[in-house]
Amino acid sequence: MIKLRLFGLYVLTLGTTLFSHAENFSLSGRVMDMDTKEQIQGASVTLRNTVFADLSDGAGNFLIENILAEKYTLAINVPGYNPFEKVIQLTEDLNLGSVYLVKYGSEGTGAALQKSIRATNVSRLLVERPNLIGNTIYGIAPEPKKVEGNFYLDSKWNLASILLYREQKVLEGFRVRYNINSNTFELMEPEKNLITTVAGLRIQNIVWMDSAYKVPRYFVNGMDFKDEGVPISGFFEVIVEGELPLMRRTIAVFKESNYNTALMVGNRNDQIIKRNVYFYLKGKDLFEVPKKRKDLFPIFGEKAAEMEAFVNSNEIDLKKSGSIFQLFTYYNSLFPGFVPIMDQLLDEDN
Repeated sequence: MIKLRLFGLYVLTLGTTLFSHAENFSLSGRVMDMDTKEQIQGASVTLRNTVFADLSDGAGNFLIENILAEKYTLAINVPGYNPFEKVIQLTEDLNLGSVYLVKYGSEGTGAALQKSIRATNVSRLLVERPNLIGNTIYGIAPEPKKVEGNFYLDSKWNLASILLYREQKVLEGFRVRYNINSNTFELMEPEKNLITTVAGLRIQNIVWMDSAYKVPRYFVNGMDFKDEGVPISGFFEVIVEGELPLMRRTIAVFKESNYNTALMVGNRNDQIIKRNVYFYLKGKDLFEVPKKRKDLFPIFGEKAAEMEAFVNSNEIDLKKSGSIFQLFTYYNSLFPGFVPIMDQLLDEDN
């Protein structure tokens, strides 16, 4: 395991995997405001579930190159605008021309929104565009549907040190928030509090000081890992480092309201539900931590029996996520040079 000492803290670093393709194409376009017809700078343009992405420049232009011929879902996200998605099939270089985004709350854009709905993942649009529910038969005006939760890993701003892939440049002094859904970081400039957006694929790893627990938290880019031989989009938190590192990925899922107006039962509001998935790292390959007891202990190899004895003697409940933290901390402590990153599991699943 290679370690690099950054910001006075140890951060995992892994080499970027390189791929070569027989046929590669480019995708380009310009991001525009539907109302003002002005160019939008800083739009996050990604091909979902891949490492391909770009940010629009001052003229609204974006360019993604060296893309394998395949079908993709293009996603464009800008704070303050409805998300845009479109399925594209790359068989040659493709220029989308002007792609228009609609601001939240814009007037006179009903037709534009309906067009966006057809091109965009409906569940994500519902997150930002409230629907009306209620019973108007009795003359009672329906209340707007609300969204409970958000797509931020932590909605608070946390002071961070950031390592960029390009030239291994380090950014310090910024406060950040991470949007799980769009795989983008929002950076707040320390002096004038100006906010900019950085695509996740440009960041190798990041350490931020948790504003609630006042401890450092370590995040590394999934592009440097493999899941069944393929790099992963998104970031993983390093929970336990050592011989067999424990990683955590937080997933945000949109759940639409199931309210029945006739029976007046169910949840009135849409919800964004976050759940944690735990992985262990072998080399550059990530594997989900098994949930079944019979599958869990074998991952510790020759120490499987010792690990099972540790669980039994300490009466550890393996159904709780905190038990996974205990298990991996104990296992890695059996090897020389182990230094714990944290002494408790933060944001433990309920």
